[in-house]
Amino acid sequence: WKPDIPYRMVKEALEERAHLLKSAPHLSAPLPIMLPIYKWWQLPYYWVGIKLYDLVAGSQCLKSSYVLTKARALELFPMLRRDRLVGAIVYYDGQHNDARMNLAIALTAARYGAVTANYTEVQQLLKEPGTGGRLRVCGVRCRDVLTGKEFDVRAKCVINATGPFTDSVRKMDDEKVPNICQPSAGVHIVMPGYYSPDNMGLLDPATSDGRVIFFLPWEKMTIAGTTDSPTDVTSHPIPTEEDINFILSEVRNYLGADVEVRRGDVLAAWSGIRPLVTNPDSKDTQSLSRNHVVTVSDSGLITVAGGKWTTYRAMARDTIDAAVREHSLPAGSCQTMGLQLEGAQDWSPTLYIRLVQDYGLESEVAQHLASTYGGKAFEVAKIAQVTGKRWPIVGKRLVSEFPYIEAEVVYGVKEYARTAVDIISRRTRLAFLNVQAAEEALPRIVDIMAKELNWCEQKKKEQLEAARTFLYYEMGYKVKTDQLTDSSEISLLPADIERYKKRFHMFDKDKKGFITILDVQRVLQSISVQMDENTLHEILNEVDLNKNGQVELNEFLQLMSAIQKGRVSGSRLAVLMKSAEENLRRRQAIPVDRSGGGL
Repeated sequence: WKPDIPYRMVKEALEERAHLLKSAPHLSAPLPIMLPIYKWWQLPYYWVGIKLYDLVAGSQCLKSSYVLTKARALELFPMLRRDRLVGAIVYYDGQHNDARMNLAIALTAARYGAVTANYTEVQQLLKEPGTGGRLRVCGVRCRDVLTGKEFDVRAKCVINATGPFTDSVRKMDDEKVPNICQPSAGVHIVMPGYYSPDNMGLLDPATSDGRVIFFLPWEKMTIAGTTDSPTDVTSHPIPTEEDINFILSEVRNYLGADVEVRRGDVLAAWSGIRPLVTNPDSKDTQSLSRNHVVTVSDSGLITVAGGKWTTYRAMARDTIDAAVREHSLPAGSCQTMGLQLEGAQDWSPTLYIRLVQDYGLESEVAQHLASTYGGKAFEVAKIAQVTGKRWPIVGKRLVSEFPYIEAEVVYGVKEYARTAVDIISRRTRLAFLNVQAAEEALPRIVDIMAKELNWCEQKKKEQLEAARTFLYYEMGYKVKTDQLTDSSEISLLPADIERYKKRFHMFDKDKKGFITILDVQRVLQSISVQMDENTLHEILNEVDLNKNGQVELNEFLQLMSAIQKGRVSGSRLAVLMKSAEENLRRRQAIPVDRSGGGL
């Protein structure tokens, strides 16, 4: 607890955190987070701060924080760096599914009578003369970004709650108004789950440059972040290689020497924009507000900016209170404390068991549906397709290693998803968990959406292209593939080059200088291995840098060089070729001649 953070702000945040966990228990849960201690004096310093949080939380405290010995810390977090470790402190915080929480809030609002419009942007504010001749905001001109159609929405009160775009809307009201938003870019990366325990996070409160880094289990993967640097406001923020390497460097500082932190293990990366704000009503307009800010313009535009996910309900309450005061709206007191969000009503921790028993879903898929849709998971299960297998009975996965099923695409469309980007990033989290897996799932996702929305072939192509562009630039696929292309200088020992050439020529029997799907299929058939042609195409496409349908010797050597440097990991082609080579060697005839030439 930093002394410059007001007590009231901390108290409110802790109360709202408790509310969040109760209002959407299927989407949020407590998570223990470890602070490793490497200097003895830090132990009482951090212990006092964390215990103050527990004390302020009072009855809303999730679980009491505690101190760990070095041995116990390593038992719970075996990947931790051992040298100089003196112990650790564990405290509890909340973790939630932010994308689904956002949707649950909108669906809950609709259930209570709100009218919502997605894929819609504001073009301008509408004004009319008010009392005293002053112009007052009376609505907005909107544009449907999918169709290009524009329409007006009239309202007694207009609220600007647009995050990083706060100032652009304020300037629609008054071009001369000074900016209050200072956008900051935060990059996150996702790594394989083996980098962290299943139920324990890690926090470094003081990195090499003073920023905070966390390292948390998320969706059976590990999420690490975040950076904090000034940025321009954009709808398409892009993670940089510099930010990714900064996070990896800090992660290396806290993991043991036996854990090799490889650049190639970054499965996805993205950048988000945090809208830090200055309070325009404050005397010191240069200082950033740690809390949210609600302002009212001369024309009656209500703006709420800043804040954080934890206090979203309090932000909404303060904003509506300001709207009621400014526009004399008929309304009673706030009723949202304790209100359960969509999906929470019929949820229980054992709901997934009923999904398994009643519908024949895999346990992992059932747990995912229950923790994503809550009581609405049964609606997804009802439309799940029969697999044709003995088990599971229903629920065809989009990709084998993740629990997302095809029925979720159909259900997403029923909840007004209209783009493939929406499905891979927000309705499922595939894009955030593994960009390659998301790309593999894209054709099937687009086919399902096309059937539900009656898309023509041209529309399907547009959706595929838009989603691939999103993965390439915004989800780190570009910087991931650049790790291979940037290593064009093949830094392998001569002996390694010869070894890899021999492996390559086991597939390239005709000495063409490249291998195709047919070459791989021939080798696999010789060792009695069957593999789907589409899967083979995906495997070769990962390495085919110039996208000509074949993998050339130079491309293969670049791949092996990048793997040795740790820039690339998990290459299916490399594993497949090595496995085939070993299999062929085992099948070679064993010579029976005696060394001495005897009988």
